[in-house]
Amino acid sequence: MMDAGLVVGKMPRVAIAHDYLTQRGGAEKVVLSLSRAFPDAPIYTLLYEPDQTYEEFRDKTIITSPVNRVAALRTDHRSALPVLPFAASRMRIDADIVVVSSSGWAHGFDTSGYKLVYCYSPARWLYQTDVYLGESSSAVKKLAIRLLGPVLRRWDRAAAHECDRYLAISSAVRDRIEATYGLHSTVVSAPVLPPLAPSGLADAPVGIPVRPFHLCVSRLLAYKNVDAVIDAFRGTDDHLVVVGRGPEAERLRATKPENVTMLSDLTDAEMGWLYDNCTAVVAASYEDYGLTPLEGGMRGKPCAVLRWGGFLDTIAEGVNGVFFDAPDPASIRAAVAEIATRDWDAEQIKAHVAHFGEETFIKEIKNLVSEAVVARGAERT
Repeated sequence: MMDAGLVVGKMPRVAIAHDYLTQRGGAEKVVLSLSRAFPDAPIYTLLYEPDQTYEEFRDKTIITSPVNRVAALRTDHRSALPVLPFAASRMRIDADIVVVSSSGWAHGFDTSGYKLVYCYSPARWLYQTDVYLGESSSAVKKLAIRLLGPVLRRWDRAAAHECDRYLAISSAVRDRIEATYGLHSTVVSAPVLPPLAPSGLADAPVGIPVRPFHLCVSRLLAYKNVDAVIDAFRGTDDHLVVVGRGPEAERLRATKPENVTMLSDLTDAEMGWLYDNCTAVVAASYEDYGLTPLEGGMRGKPCAVLRWGGFLDTIAEGVNGVFFDAPDPASIRAAVAEIATRDWDAEQIKAHVAHFGEETFIKEIKNLVSEAVVARGAERT
């Protein structure tokens, strides 16, 4: 339940909405935080695959769309693209306040109440298609988005303007929301969660060589630039561990050098061990926020990140990391080398990252929900 003093009188019915719960990523971690803020709130989503996302969702009330009955779509949500706008428009939520977690679909769910949208980015595949797909994407997928793009953009913009208030995960996304929708938004930094389980491992996860290593944790999508990170370590004596899965996985595995280890589907304990034992976290992706360098920072680990997007809000040069200016191997290699030349204060890194903790996030969201209750009440008088 919400704080006793959050609203006066009858407690509002709060629901949570999210695009799809079919993976283990930063957006899904935000939904976990929202569900901790409002533990009685049901979660509405287009697709839910329990085995592919966080275990904690099994204890929640999850309400899905009819497309969830198609198993193939639960394992590959991108193949559901043609039907998702129709499915989203037909999702009905009966609640006073709906807290929407979205980068493309859930902001279009139909609700009887106030719709507060926490936006990770206006849909990348609609407004940053080339960056999202990358050069290696299939011609069929590119053609499908080109043909469907005009219709989907009209649907998306109409859905955005039906929402009551927008929140942005970072200042970069705030600017993108303004440019895409013409809407003002408030920046609320995503929560950096404590480890879901203590590492508790005496030995490294299977496949990790016994030597120092840098860590890259990412979905294997073109715009994440994991190929550039791998190439930065090619021909060096340093070791890189890449954790993630996605459409780029097969290509990256086929071309990676021997000093790069690729893993996926690790347990929380195994991830904890990697963060505990890595030298630094490396991220070259075009991130709207970027949680993994902060998760490493919780363990006192520095990072090397691209000077772009959400990293500009969370990384203080020389305090918890260093920047590189382009996602190319030479720039990344130079930043990794710079990390080795600096003396890092683990406690200072942890103190910096603490500003982005879950407690702060939940407090901000509850305050915004309280404002929404007042606004909704004023509309009815």
